[in-house]
Amino acid sequence: MKFEDLLSEINGFGRFQKMVLCINFFGRLSLACHFLLGNFIAVIPSHHCSISSLDADEIFENLTQEERLTVSIPVQDDGTPASCHMFSYPQFHLLTNSSSPSEVAVVQCQNGWEYDHSTFISTLATQWDLVCEKRSLSRLTTTIFFIGVMFGAAAFGSLSAMFGRKPMLLVSHILGMGFGLCSVFSSSFIMFAVLRFFTGFAITGTVIISTVLNVEWVSIEHRKLVGVIDSLSWTFGFMSFPLFAYLIRDWRWLTVAISLPTVIAIITWWWVPESARWLLVNGRVDKAHYYLHKCAVINRKKEVIGRIKPENLAKIIVTDRGNRKYSYLDLVRTPKMRRLSLLTGITWFAVATVAYGISFNISGFGLNMYLTQFVYGAIEIPAKLSIYYLLDKFGRHITQSVSLLFVGISLMINIFIPKDKSVARTVIAVLGKGCSATSFGTVILYTTELYPTVVRQNGMGYTSFVARLGVSVAPLILLSDDIWSHFPQVILSSLGLSAAFVAYLLPETRGRCLPETIEDVEGIRKNTDSSPLQDQKMDQEGSRLQWKENLIVQNT
Repeated sequence: MKFEDLLSEINGFGRFQKMVLCINFFGRLSLACHFLLGNFIAVIPSHHCSISSLDADEIFENLTQEERLTVSIPVQDDGTPASCHMFSYPQFHLLTNSSSPSEVAVVQCQNGWEYDHSTFISTLATQWDLVCEKRSLSRLTTTIFFIGVMFGAAAFGSLSAMFGRKPMLLVSHILGMGFGLCSVFSSSFIMFAVLRFFTGFAITGTVIISTVLNVEWVSIEHRKLVGVIDSLSWTFGFMSFPLFAYLIRDWRWLTVAISLPTVIAIITWWWVPESARWLLVNGRVDKAHYYLHKCAVINRKKEVIGRIKPENLAKIIVTDRGNRKYSYLDLVRTPKMRRLSLLTGITWFAVATVAYGISFNISGFGLNMYLTQFVYGAIEIPAKLSIYYLLDKFGRHITQSVSLLFVGISLMINIFIPKDKSVARTVIAVLGKGCSATSFGTVILYTTELYPTVVRQNGMGYTSFVARLGVSVAPLILLSDDIWSHFPQVILSSLGLSAAFVAYLLPETRGRCLPETIEDVEGIRKNTDSSPLQDQKMDQEGSRLQWKENLIVQNT
């Protein structure tokens, strides 16, 4: 008797599962905001050298601001004041003759900078003067954050496999909010960068643990729906974040605004159940019986669980429970697990790199950055809703492969469209972003179905680690436009096309029971049944009837 059969008996998508889904949905909303925070707090506004040193004798007293800049700051080719240089002494002759002779001495800024605060009250750049030769440090915070996310994925994947999903979820909530709030009190850029690293490290647990919990508690036929709803939490986070950023123009208060909502996740954590699958795999039968009983009561199936004693649950999943501990090494010990780890790793790296490479480029539509970010989020809604149909109609590996293929083609087409064809470029960009959202929403559900229960959290930790490595690389790819304006798109397009082929090699999981052990994946476990669900229905019904009869006999 498989766990899926028992889950179906007590309703695999009843009120209990919907409660868990809702709690995790709202708990993940602020995570998308943290992932996109760098797009707004790392902005470098227009700036020029402070000219206070040139006005020591108050000779600028009768000049307008425009005239002061004219005699103090050299003009760039586009007619705007230079950002990093100033005249060594005032050039009053420029008030009557706009041409600037080449022999005029120009020096670097001597007394800091003056910033345009019309759009942003405060950013990292204005806080610590991250401009000119320090310009790259502002964007570096995004890479540092995702390096933290990368290591956090590996750490929480292992820890939640060892200590359980629920306790590590609480640890992630508390530490993520704590480090996020502490970062607003940073007294230096280095302190802020370190705290952003630990913020990324901590919040990753919420991402991978909540996803696994959702999938492990629902029946086979509802996994695709859960996958869509799970990914939509990110979409709503992406769409709501520009509103927060538009209303809150100070980087400190914006960080506070996206960190505090985690309090709700901490409060609702008390209603989150532990994974019954994980408990059974680890030999904690009594605790698994407690949560299954709770699920049955809430789903109004109390009579089903009432016939099951804790010792009967030991017969549902036959594993190595209690005999060994699993680690990341188990992902590569056996041939098929090595192949699975390689293929999923490549797929996740490409999906994440391409998705965030598009998301970080919020000037691609030619609109203001707030509207662009909102549009990027809005595009994901129809794309992710389509996943529900696509996964059922075409299966997982076809949907994953084709969506990546379309992303690569869209990015490639935009390379050949002239930049003055803004409408055509926008349409193609929208299609690319939509396909990217489809591939990301699919790969999360797909991965949880591919890895067995004993190493599922390790598998999610590993793939999340590889994905965040890709996200960390994405800002660097965008900076390669200095080499050639289309170079970032060439790289991202190549990644998408290559990953499309790799994803096609993954096994299909539509309608199949979740694998419980590594032996299930290797195909060497006795009585393993991995045939499609529609081919199992008759056997499963007979199995359930026999199981019920045995329970009646045992309990009478």
